[in-house]
Amino acid sequence: MTVRVEQVMGLPISLDLRDESGPAGFAGIVGEVFAWFRDVDAKFSPFSEDSEVSRYDRGELTAAQLSGDLIEVLELCAYYEQLSGGAFRARLPGRGLDPCAVVKGWAVQRAADMLKAEGATTFCLNAGGDVVTAGEPEPGRPWRVGVRHPEQPLAVCAVLESRDGAIATSAAYERGSHILDGRSGLPATGLMSVTVVAGDLVTADALATAAFAMGAEGIAWAADRPDCEILIVDDSRRVHRTAGLALAA
Repeated sequence: MTVRVEQVMGLPISLDLRDESGPAGFAGIVGEVFAWFRDVDAKFSPFSEDSEVSRYDRGELTAAQLSGDLIEVLELCAYYEQLSGGAFRARLPGRGLDPCAVVKGWAVQRAADMLKAEGATTFCLNAGGDVVTAGEPEPGRPWRVGVRHPEQPLAVCAVLESRDGAIATSAAYERGSHILDGRSGLPATGLMSVTVVAGDLVTADALATAAFAMGAEGIAWAADRPDCEILIVDDSRRVHRTAGLALAA
């Protein structure tokens, strides 16, 4: 078993890996995973003047000069902007390019894929509450993932079961009203937290952010996404969830 936690990309990232493979286990790939996160931070941070994102935003790089990774992220941003009717945006008038709403889920999912490619079958990768799981930590027992209560920082509002999938939550409790409705440029209103369960963290994270940005209309919109389950708390403290949501007993 391997457990590792690092502060990178502006948040704590933890890996709980239950596989064993020889005397060294998975030490090599675990090191590569956290090196990947540091590389992503250096390349995509809009707060670093030397990042590829910042250089492109200033016009120092042309579209033809962008890395394949940044092209992929920008294409995902464009896709979710279209899917959400503009509520999800990586660039708002008067603000610089900020693809972070896609980057975290994309980077963590890529890391999970790296682990699987090296033979890892049982792990939980958690990036500030957004989670990718694989396998079961004990036979017949799935991973249990707590969803933070939107008003009580030391409490959870639900515990979800997860085997091979991803869970992401968007809310205003960590950074205040940092999620903006791309259609108006104003802070999103109407919802307290949005949790999406999906097959991968790119989908879960982007849909959670987009639904939160949409406000109350994001409830039905998120519930209609294929192969996803939701848990949403609105501003009236009403809980909305889809029937297939796997709540822990």
